[in-house]
Amino acid sequence: MPDKRITLVGRHYATKSRRSVPIKTPGGKLVAQVITKKTKAPICGDCKCRINGIKKMTATKYANSKKRERTVSRAYGGAVCAGCIKTRIMRAFLLEEHKAVKKLMAEKK
Repeated sequence: MPDKRITLVGRHYATKSRRSVPIKTPGGKLVAQVITKKTKAPICGDCKCRINGIKKMTATKYANSKKRERTVSRAYGGAVCAGCIKTRIMRAFLLEEHKAVKKLMAEKK
């Protein structure tokens, strides 16, 4: 059975978000160190994969961080991944090309 002689720090309610682990201090005292929840990385709106270049942060840290840390410098910066943007651009380009070809074929007839 683990050692129960832990000095609790701060509030003592053992909730889901306030899990603690016993840590031994240099003075030899067992102190409870609060473990924070693991955060999820921002995901792409289209393919649901992780967006590269943006750190995993809690909502408050995300709100307090600088804009350059929250986004990536391209179209749809922090919302869509690079691969999905590439396919969007290709699709738009090919649609325009298709329209131009259609127009040329109609003029020939």
